[in-house]
Amino acid sequence: MGFAQERTAPVVNTRSGAVRGVTEDGLAVFRGVPYAAPPVGPLRWRPAQPHPGWSGTLDATEYGPGSPQAVREGDPVLGGHGSPPFDEDCLTLNIWTPGTDDARRPVLVWIHGGAFVSGSGAMPTYSGETFARNGDLVVVNLNYRLGPLGLLSFASHASNASDASEGGDGCGNVWLTDQLAALRWVRDNIAAFGGDPGSVTVAGQSAGALSTAALAGHAGDRLFRRAILQSVPLAMPLATPAESLARTAAYREVVGVEDEEELRTLPWPRLVEATAGLLSATMEWGHWTTPFMPVLDSRTAPRQPALNLLDGPGADIDVLVGWTAEESAFAFALGETYVSATKEQVLRRARDSFGDGAAEAYAAYEAARPGARPVDVLVDLSTDELFRKPTLAFAEERAVRGRPVWTYEFAFPTPAHDGRLGAPHCLDLPFVFDNFDTWSHAPFLAGMDTRTRDGLARTVHAAWIAFVRTGDPNHPAMPRWDRYDRPSRTTMRFDTVTRAVPHIAPH
Repeated sequence: MGFAQERTAPVVNTRSGAVRGVTEDGLAVFRGVPYAAPPVGPLRWRPAQPHPGWSGTLDATEYGPGSPQAVREGDPVLGGHGSPPFDEDCLTLNIWTPGTDDARRPVLVWIHGGAFVSGSGAMPTYSGETFARNGDLVVVNLNYRLGPLGLLSFASHASNASDASEGGDGCGNVWLTDQLAALRWVRDNIAAFGGDPGSVTVAGQSAGALSTAALAGHAGDRLFRRAILQSVPLAMPLATPAESLARTAAYREVVGVEDEEELRTLPWPRLVEATAGLLSATMEWGHWTTPFMPVLDSRTAPRQPALNLLDGPGADIDVLVGWTAEESAFAFALGETYVSATKEQVLRRARDSFGDGAAEAYAAYEAARPGARPVDVLVDLSTDELFRKPTLAFAEERAVRGRPVWTYEFAFPTPAHDGRLGAPHCLDLPFVFDNFDTWSHAPFLAGMDTRTRDGLARTVHAAWIAFVRTGDPNHPAMPRWDRYDRPSRTTMRFDTVTRAVPHIAPH
């Protein structure tokens, strides 16, 4: 935490102290603003605690470090997702605003994905400048604890969960307490940055979307009124306490320690290094898995996330939700293990989902994609199972209850890797942010016709802005997008030609 010398720059007084940002292309930008106490030393694996504040004026011109994570170089899809510096002292957020005035603009809070093991608010791809400038919005993104530092559960948590407060030890989801602390910071401070704390939309993709649904369980605090769920894996349920403790035990075995106390003494690089070993020990062929999963606990996440937005505290939140057409190509389409898969291998995987009906299901998927290889069947099966089917079922349940929900399918295929990816997980992100210049490192955008690409990005980006501003994604430059309801079951399909599709169904 550094303190700036006096100079001409935007200064805002927060409840923790004054912060000085920087003006960039007409926007006031504040980076690396602490929203909770550093989760280090005795606060490791403790719920987020209030920041003690500071005197003087905090220099908020540089991003704070991201949560400790492994760095994967040369990813054939994204090119990478998160880069140093990393540090346990990572609970900071970033703000982009058209003005530090009293305009009370709508607020967009973005929560990055990354399977709860990668990503940060410092990534240029998640910069809020396009939304702030094009939508006259105040945009916030944040870091939260990832991997073993954010998702390990311990016996002390499980035993105390029934009677501990959120601020005590009875919590298995410290990542979620981080996000809640950030939203409370927004509620308490965003008006000073030109935002309206009564008009907050929380949006996220993948793990960020699951986080958004989990945060809706705390809607009684009036932290946000709208939610955007991009590629939310609703078929990945939160772990039970017993399952989470078993995963922690497996992790301790990988690290080579006996108990929680010994684990607490290890430096974070060693904790992160063991993540790869845990993934190897727990992965199953043909299943898209992550080494750490959130856990059901009575204080932070007492129910599965989707239920928060059906009959739970977030039932009245407006929801926009969707998926990409070939989500699971991200995991399976390029790896040699799956590219060379045989029909029998995929049939064995299909039995996990369809039992005795696996052969019939395989034939149906094969027929739906002429010339399909076994890996293509696996991609479509997995996409349906993890994303498309549960998202449509969620929309049906919202519609039955008369709750507003808009659904979309992002189906614009990338020509990268000879077209083998289709429209994979994450492909919608540069279109939503309309910021392709920050994605130059990403192989999955190679070969796109820029005119078609940019036109679709303007359409998608404007729809997201409209939803944040009004709760309705419609705007003049796109076809009419009706709410999902039982008679029409309308889904907007974003593709070379964007159109509303009735009665869309899984493969």
